[in-house]
Amino acid sequence: MPDESFRTNVPEVDPTEIEDSRTAIADEHHSFLEKVMVQSGFADLYDARDFSEVVFRVMRDLMTTDTIDRVEAELHTEAIPTDEKALQFEVADLWKDTNPIVKFLSRIRQPLTGPAPLGIDSDLFLRRVANEGGLPGTVEVEQAVKAVFSATKDQLSQERIQEIAGLLPDRIRELWEQP
Repeated sequence: MPDESFRTNVPEVDPTEIEDSRTAIADEHHSFLEKVMVQSGFADLYDARDFSEVVFRVMRDLMTTDTIDRVEAELHTEAIPTDEKALQFEVADLWKDTNPIVKFLSRIRQPLTGPAPLGIDSDLFLRRVANEGGLPGTVEVEQAVKAVFSATKDQLSQERIQEIAGLLPDRIRELWEQP
């Protein structure tokens, strides 16, 4: 029966007296994926990785090839220190498109700026990220995007941060400019 207690000899623990080592680490010492996971509310690093790739894909759609290359050149830090092979990569690897056809097309087409349907406005940006990112119901799309933005800005120069801000649609730019 669910109401029965089978282990009565377990001592009761006050949760306020337990030190959680995860909260003791200052935010600036978290790796890229840890920041995204913690700030967005994702359950694990894999969700943070997959969602970051989607946000980066939509961001790249707004940029020229030169801007894409400049951003990639600055993202050469480890995404997370780990022995787990599936998570051993640089943030620049997340930035690159893994689909060869999409990668090729993004190199030859013009940036998709301006209002939808020809361009990507704030609503389309968030809709694409939510649909392609497979967000769980517990994670808000704007908070998750803001988490990716925050972790990304930690990797970029002020010049690159300003360049990207100038390319983002209004509401997305506001998310980008928040700390």
